[in-house]
Amino acid sequence: MAGFSLELNEDQTDLRDWVHGFAEDVIRPAAAEWDEREETPWPVIKEAAKLGVYGFESLATWFSDPTGLSLPIATEELFWGDAGIGLALMGTGLAVAGIFAAGEPEQLVEWVPACFGDEDDPKLAAFCASEPQAGSDVAGYRTRARYDEATDEWVINGQKAWATNGGIANVHVVTAVVDPELGARGQAGFIVPPGTPGVHSTRKIRKHGLRASHTADVFFDDVRVPGRCVLGGRERLAARLARAREGQRAGGQAAMATFETTRPTVGAMAVGVARAAYEYALDYAKQREAFGRPIVEHQSIAFDLANMRMEIDAARLLVWRAAWMGRSDVPFTAGEGSMSKLKAGEVAVWATERAIHILGGAGYTREHPVERMHRDAKIFTIFEGTSEIQRLVISRAISGRHIR
Repeated sequence: MAGFSLELNEDQTDLRDWVHGFAEDVIRPAAAEWDEREETPWPVIKEAAKLGVYGFESLATWFSDPTGLSLPIATEELFWGDAGIGLALMGTGLAVAGIFAAGEPEQLVEWVPACFGDEDDPKLAAFCASEPQAGSDVAGYRTRARYDEATDEWVINGQKAWATNGGIANVHVVTAVVDPELGARGQAGFIVPPGTPGVHSTRKIRKHGLRASHTADVFFDDVRVPGRCVLGGRERLAARLARAREGQRAGGQAAMATFETTRPTVGAMAVGVARAAYEYALDYAKQREAFGRPIVEHQSIAFDLANMRMEIDAARLLVWRAAWMGRSDVPFTAGEGSMSKLKAGEVAVWATERAIHILGGAGYTREHPVERMHRDAKIFTIFEGTSEIQRLVISRAISGRHIR
C-alpha cells in the first residue's frame, strides 16, 4: 500500500505551471483594462481556446484526474491571474456541471461541446437558477416548464437573475418547476439549445467586482425546447416525481445537485484571489520602508502576513479534501463541500482587506491591484450559497436535524 502523501504528481505540477504561465503572461496584463471596460474579454477567451486552456477537452482532462485535484489546481491559478477574467473563462463550467450532475451520457456528448465551441469560434454557456425573489431559497423558484405532448416539447416561462453569461451564451441550462405542489422536489433542469426563440436579456448587470464577467437577467417567454432536452430524460423525471408524490426520497434537486459538485471549485477560485493579494502584499512589504526599515520587519505587518499565509493554506487543504471526496464518491457527511467554499470565501474577503491595509493609502487606489482583488473577493461569500447557507448545510449535516 502506498504511503500517504500531499505531494503533487508530475502531471499536476506541469498543469499548475502551465496555467500559471497563461495567467501571468495573458490574464494579468489584461486584468485592469477589462475590469474598467466591464466587458466580456473575448480576446483573452480566444487566446485561451487557442492554447487549450479553455475548452471541452481541457475541462474533461482536469476533471478526469482520479485524485480530483487538477480542476482546483488549474482554477486557483486562473483566479490568481484575475477573478473577473477567470470567471469569464470558468463560468461555462457551471452550466457543464449542471449537465453532468443530472444529464444522461448522450446529453453530455451532445451538449457539452456546444457549451465551449471550438478554438476558432469559442462559445460560452450559462447556468440559470437564481430568480429575483429566490436565490438561496431554491424552493421559491417560479420559472415553469410544462410538457406539450402534441409536439413533444417543453415550454418554459419565467425570469432568471444573476446568470453568468446569461443572454450571450450559446447554451443555457435552466432550472424550472414542473410540479409546483412538490416544491423543490418538483423541479428539473433543461437545456435550451443555441438560437432558441423566446430567450432574451434586457440588461447586463453592473457589479461591484468581477466586472470582466458578464452577468444578466434572462427572460424565457414561451421558450420551446425538444422533449429530449430535459436533463436525465423524461422517464427518469416522471419516476422521480412519482416517488416524491408518494413521500419517498426523490433524489437530488436540480440546482442543489449542481452547487454540490461546484462548491470546491468555487473555493479554489477564492483561494486564488486570496493568494494573489497575499503575494502582492508580501512583495510590497519587502520593498516599502517606514521608520528606517522595510515594513515586513515590523511585527504587526509580519504577523498579518503570517496569518494570511496560514489561512490561505488551510482553505486550500479544505478545498483539496472536498475535491478528492467528490471525485472519489466519498459522502460529504459533515458538509465538507460547503466547508471548503465557506472557509475559502471568507479567507478571500479577509486576506484582500488585510492586503489593502498593508499597502496603506496606496492599497486603496487603483494604482495597485489589491483594490480590485478586494472588490472581486466579496462575491465568494454570496454566490452559489451565502456563508449563512453554507453554515446551515454544515449544521444540518453534523446534527442530523432540520435547522431553520
